[in-house]
Amino acid sequence: MREDTRTTEPPATGDEPATAAVRPFVVSNRTVLAIAGPMTAAYFSVPLVGLVDTAVIGQLGIAALIGGIAIGAVIIDILLGSLNFLRAGTTGLTAQAYGAGDAKEQQAVLARALILSSVLGLAIVVLQSPIVEFCIWLMHVEPAIADATRTYLQVRFWASPFILANFVLLGWLLGLGKSKTVLLLATIYGLANIAFSIWFVLGLGWGVAGVAGASVLAELIAVAATVPFIVRELPRHVRPSLRRIAERDGYLRLLAVNRDIMIRSFSLIFALAFFTRQGAQFGEIVLAANAILMHLFLIGGHVLDGFAMAAEQLAGRAVGARYRPAFERAVRLTLVWGFSIAFALATIYALFGMVLIDMMTTAEDVRQTAYRYLWWAVLTPVAGVLAFQMDGIYIGATWSRDMRNMMLISLVLYLIVWAIATPLWGNHGLWLALLVFLGARGFTLQQRMAGNLRRTFPA
Repeated sequence: MREDTRTTEPPATGDEPATAAVRPFVVSNRTVLAIAGPMTAAYFSVPLVGLVDTAVIGQLGIAALIGGIAIGAVIIDILLGSLNFLRAGTTGLTAQAYGAGDAKEQQAVLARALILSSVLGLAIVVLQSPIVEFCIWLMHVEPAIADATRTYLQVRFWASPFILANFVLLGWLLGLGKSKTVLLLATIYGLANIAFSIWFVLGLGWGVAGVAGASVLAELIAVAATVPFIVRELPRHVRPSLRRIAERDGYLRLLAVNRDIMIRSFSLIFALAFFTRQGAQFGEIVLAANAILMHLFLIGGHVLDGFAMAAEQLAGRAVGARYRPAFERAVRLTLVWGFSIAFALATIYALFGMVLIDMMTTAEDVRQTAYRYLWWAVLTPVAGVLAFQMDGIYIGATWSRDMRNMMLISLVLYLIVWAIATPLWGNHGLWLALLVFLGARGFTLQQRMAGNLRRTFPA
């Protein structure tokens, strides 16, 4: 199952960077779909796991447990999701090295990112107790929800080193365009997580701790399954020296890109966490309903991320190859596919949204509340698709500073709309603010792209 990674020139094998020659390559619908198809399926496994976790806990019929899982998942996303820059930064830099034909730099990027992820993962494990208590205090939820959240996090944080290592390993494979491999590994992770979750909760009766424990085991299995594929992509005759791995400029570039992506990721997750926290102020029923509807948003986002990932890999490769026609073609095709999928998702949610809600909970009051706000979830794929595609393009091109700045501008607009709309329309106003936030991100990034293109591909 080895994907085609041929370029128009043989890869560089010296310890020096590859020459700055233009390296043309063709981008077609087939090229885009070869990456986006497997990645769509791979990313779909992520919200599917969350969907199954919620459905498993939902069978217990206790709204506080559903809310506890939702809050715990948000906290994990805030802390570990904000470190997803390890995946994005690794993908962008690896794709550029791949486009330039610099095989040793590809491996050097992997080594630097793994060192950084190991340090961060161990730090989280050591500091997990104060982190858990601070996060629960920050979310300001009812005692029953806080207890469920604490139980979930005290187990889940043990997976931190494995989660961050997976970010790097999968990011590196994505940078090389190994989408089929990533699909296989995501499938292994998803199936393991789902199987252990059902067994631990419904079979052994471990409740919230069972859901968290299933995630820990699945992350460990995912790392073990990924290592052989990584080794296969490391030819013995091509090795960067320790000096190159440790070179200051390489780390500075990795840290600069990762810093901006981290701020962007943290801002995004803060917006989602803020949404969850404000929903909790309307009571545990609204919190649980919003959590269920957010799964629809996350499913849409992860499906669309398949085409964003195609944009990311192809844009990064084009920048490394110094070939603007491939970059522009990748942008056009991934946008067309992204918007087509977004409208298809919105149609599915409109037709079958109530059925999906019923599958996720047996609590009738939660169901009725989720029905009331369903149309906001229906609109999320269309509101967010441009932002998702622009994220992929900007990450691949490592235009991280503008991505960071446009995110911060959109976040301010989100908070302004929330402050105005929520007192007037309650939870409807909260959903309106979220949609404005998604749309603003896409629009502002699109407006900045022309200037970035001129600087990246000078005449």
